[in-house]
Parts: sequence; structure tokens; C-alpha cells
Amino acid sequence: MNDATSGRSLGVGAPRISIAILAMGGQGGGVLADWIVAVAEAQSWAAQSTSVPGVAQRTGATIYYIEMAPRKDGADPVLALMPTPGDVDIVIAAELMEAGRSVLRGLVTPDRTTLIVSTHRALAIVEKQAPGDGVGDPAVVSVATEFAAKRLIAFDLEALAKSAGSVISAAIFGALAATGDLPFPRTAFEEAIRAGGAGVEPSLRAFAAAFDQAKVKPVQPIRSAPEKRFATWPDSAGDAEFNRVGARIRAFPAAAQPMLAAGARKLVDYLDVAYVHEYLDRISALYELDRTHDGEGRSFAFTVAAAKYLAVAMCYDDVPRVADLKIRASRAARVRREVGAANDAIVMTTEYFHPRVEELCGSLPKGLGEWIESRPAVFKALDKIVNRGRRIRPHTITGYLMLAFVAQLGPRRRNSLRYARETAHREAWLKVATEALAARYELGVEALGCRRLVKGYSDTHARGVSKFDRVMSVVPRLASLEDGPAWLGRLKRAALADETGVALDGVLKTVATL
Repeated sequence: MNDATSGRSLGVGAPRISIAILAMGGQGGGVLADWIVAVAEAQSWAAQSTSVPGVAQRTGATIYYIEMAPRKDGADPVLALMPTPGDVDIVIAAELMEAGRSVLRGLVTPDRTTLIVSTHRALAIVEKQAPGDGVGDPAVVSVATEFAAKRLIAFDLEALAKSAGSVISAAIFGALAATGDLPFPRTAFEEAIRAGGAGVEPSLRAFAAAFDQAKVKPVQPIRSAPEKRFATWPDSAGDAEFNRVGARIRAFPAAAQPMLAAGARKLVDYLDVAYVHEYLDRISALYELDRTHDGEGRSFAFTVAAAKYLAVAMCYDDVPRVADLKIRASRAARVRREVGAANDAIVMTTEYFHPRVEELCGSLPKGLGEWIESRPAVFKALDKIVNRGRRIRPHTITGYLMLAFVAQLGPRRRNSLRYARETAHREAWLKVATEALAARYELGVEALGCRRLVKGYSDTHARGVSKFDRVMSVVPRLASLEDGPAWLGRLKRAALADETGVALDGVLKTVATL
């Protein structure tokens, strides 16, 4: 057989190598394909590459396909244009879930395929849009790839490339060279990078690091969830009020201190030190209740949950908060880092805002906001002006000053209508949670955890609050049930399952029959 799909050879003794690359936009899949073709051609092999573009915004990866073979008697071999399931020698996945998709497509087979995969995650649209944790289980993909491939190389190539100041394509190229599946010397791969002429030194560093990693430890365990790291509150912060905060945190049980420190940091960034003391005052009262209900025997789970979710509740996303985050230098640095901008490059961003008149009233002083809301004609007229999409460019003077002005309203939010309503809503939640604690300890902890249903701002926040209120309304009914905490957990998971609340409606109907 001498066609391009006849296994590893075209004719007698003429090896053919097929490579499929699954990469997303910005990962340099095209550059990687060009490097591979350049290496083959530099070694007098015939090579060709094709690509099938994916869809933007992480709904699909571009598939680059490369075939190569040595020329025989000066004649070029016939090479295929697309990968064929069961007939691919090397599959490269520039992200973990793309490796899983390559297995489902049949591109990876245990009799012939070497699979090179970066174990980092770039979340898909369907994962990001879930109200709860919609992230796919990496362990499932890890197990599948171990069985599906003849040989597996899997570690975080993205992190390795970033540490070298380069992009993932260079690290993948190094891992590919280390496999030895391409019968070319390492120097040939390095020469291909040098011939590119752009970012040569960082690319060579990433190449070398990945090459060495693939030789020494080709497979690294995959974490199902990122490791949590809590920054402790310093013993001496150089400020009397900050030191007082630290002393108050250290007066709580050791189990709660990391979460309290994280909450205090979040709150002082959100408003001021006085706001942190309000937080600690409220936590102190909840801690005393926890102690009276045998919290010590349960590792003070109620206090730990309160430390987490009360801080989240007190840092609600209002318009000043969103504007403040948009113009921070740390955000600009992150954007530059994510797009791989050079130090002398100019990066411009466009921010999309779609405020409603509700957000406007919430940011106004309480009396004025209520006055507008109580007059439908005024409210409707303002809605026509406010309720429309706006594109603001913070790299321009006008755009920056507009966002900076709105951000300056943040320190004054204590007088706002939104602050008054958030405070009342928060206290109502804590009242239900403490009453649930008195009935069943675990039910009180679950009631605090329901706060994760409230997130975001504008329409997203409104939908979250609606679900939260519906769930909390049945907590008193569950207090009399032995398995009440389990049912509340089911309600919470159902509320996070979909945006529309269909799953929640079903569980609520079931609870009504208990």
C-alpha cells in the first residue's frame, strides 16, 4: 500500500509521521505547526500542514494537521489533508479538556499515539456560564488519556512557558523534541526557533525547560481543585488600627483565623478599617452562639462558614466597585500578561457596561433613591437614559476619568440606598441561619453556605437574590426534619445547576410535600 493512510509507511521502508495539534486562539498553534514543518524540511523530509479553524471565545479549538515523510528517489510522497481516527502518531493538546476531545474523536489510540498535553485549564463558555461550579472534572480526562494513549506526556506546559517568559507553543515544541518520535536532533528544533526571529531567547528557555521536564518526569498528577492558600494577618502591620484587627483575629479559634484574615483583607480593600471592625463584631456574636451549641466539638464549622460568607455578603458588587476594579493598575498588568504584550507595546481595552436605573438609584443617597423609585414617571424617564449598553475605553482620558469618578463614590456607599438594603437583607439571612443553628447545627452551617447563591451585579445579582430568598424561605420548614441539612444542600445545588431555576423549582415542589 502506498497511500497516505496506510499506517506508518508509504511504500517499503519509508516512514510517515502524522501529527494533530489542538490549540486555541492565542496559544501559537500556527507557529508550532510552522516550526514542525520547518524542522522536517530542514532534514530533507517532505512535510505539509493544514488547519481547520475553531470558533472564538473558547467554544472550539483549531486543529492543525501535519504529515511528513522522507523523499524516496527524489519523489514527493502523497500526504493527507486531515487526521483520520486511528491513524495519528502524535496528538498535541494545548489544554487539558482538548486532550479529552481528541480521545473522543478517536485521534488517540493505544497502539500508536503519543499524546502530549498541557494539564492547565482554559475554561470553556459552558463552564463559565454555570451559576455554580461548572468546571469539568479533570480526573476523568486524566484517567481516559492514560488508557487511550500508547505514551503520555502530561504536565503544566503553560505555567512552565510563563516562568520562562515565553508562550506555550515553545514549551510544547520542547516536549515534542524530547519524545524522540521525530527522528531529528535537538539542534534542529532549536534552529527552527532561531529562524523565527521573534522572542528567540525566551522561546529557547521554554523549549529547554519542557525538554528536560519531559525526559525526567513526563507525567505529573493533576489537581482536581487549586490549592487554597491563606495569607495570615501580619503581627505588626505598621498601623495601630491594623494591629488591632490582627489582635482581634488571633482571639478567635485557630480553625477560623485563616478565613477571618482573608475576609478582613477583602473588606479593608472594599471600604475601610472601620468596616472590618463591623465584620469582626458580627462574627464575635456568631462565635458566641457557636460555642453555646457545641461548636468546639465540630471544629467551629459555623464560625468558619460565617467568616467566609459574611465577608462575601458585605462586599457586594455595586457600580462603584466595578468601576474601581476596571481602572486598577493590577488589572492592567494582568491584561498585559494574559495577551503576552511586550514591555514597549501599547495595550488598549474596551469595557462594556449596561447599568439599569436600579443601579443608579442604589448608588444615590437613600432618601433620593427611594424618592425616584416611588415616582414611576421619573423612574421610567431615567430608565430610558440609563438602561443601555455603553463601551468605555479606560486607556483614554475621558474613559478613565468617567470610571474614576464613579469609583470615588465607593467610600461614600454607607449613605446609599443599596447599602441600606444590603444590610437589611444580610441581617435577615443571619437571623434565619442562627435560628437554624439552634434547631440543628448542620442546618445552620448549610444556611450560611446558601449565601453563595448571591453573586455578580445587575441582572445576574437580581436572579441570584431571587433564588436565595426562595431557598431561605423553606429553612424553617427543614428545621423539624432529621435530614433537613441534606435537603438544604440539595436545594443549594439545584439553585446553582441552571440560570433559569428550573431544577430549583423541582426540588422546592418536593420539599413542599415533606
